[in-house]
Amino acid sequence: MAENKVEKKAAPKKAPAKKTTTAKAAVKKTAPAKVAVKKAAPAKTKTKTEVKKAATAKAETKKGPAKKPTVSVTLVKSFNGRLPSHRATIAGLGLKRINHTVELQDTAEVRGMINKVSYLLRVEV
Repeated sequence: MAENKVEKKAAPKKAPAKKTTTAKAAVKKTAPAKVAVKKAAPAKTKTKTEVKKAATAKAETKKGPAKKPTVSVTLVKSFNGRLPSHRATIAGLGLKRINHTVELQDTAEVRGMINKVSYLLRVEV
């Protein structure tokens, strides 16, 4: 058994790379960056009519959140004994039990999920 000993050879060590820096490079690294300072222009005062025009222009451009179409989905059959992917789809729609209704945004993704398990659902637009 002593004959089967394998000697491990140490990998040759690499010498660390030498860092050579010139005097210019050392100066560049330590020199602080120049920062340009801009002087602020004096603030222009607005008249009352200019302020009112600006306020009305802002009010006209501001719009409320766009109302997105929704779909109401109700689970009408049990998902027990169904395919695991169909169970996961029902959970993804947010349905938990029979006669549970959720309102979802009418997107292509939701429509695809509804089509997959349409035999278990009642859909109202």
